[in-house]
Amino acid sequence: MRKWSLLLFLLSGMLILSFSACSVGSNDPAARAVEAYLQALVAKDAGALSALSCADWEAGALRELDALQTVETRLEGVQCRSQSTDGQYIFVACEGSILATYNNEDQALDLSARAYQVIEQGGDYLVCGYR
Repeated sequence: MRKWSLLLFLLSGMLILSFSACSVGSNDPAARAVEAYLQALVAKDAGALSALSCADWEAGALRELDALQTVETRLEGVQCRSQSTDGQYIFVACEGSILATYNNEDQALDLSARAYQVIEQGGDYLVCGYR
């Protein structure tokens, strides 16, 4: 029970720090990077997650991964698209959710509650956090 409460607290905090978003773009490399990042997150693939993160966000990505270690996770209905840019970051909005299952109980983590910050470095699009 204590692990579940800690997980809910951590995931709620992540959702509070973010804002709303939308749908998909198959020719959108920033959106594809976020979708790959989310797939690595639910697959609990630390190596891929690190490779899909910019250096400044890598520790944050691994903290997100740690928060999901004790639950089964899967993506549901995920579609992402670039929303805006500020010159440094491309902001990517997603629809769908991460479903976290603990003791046969699903908790949906709404992905539309945040915009992912993506940066292009040397032709690669890397996730650098969210807002």
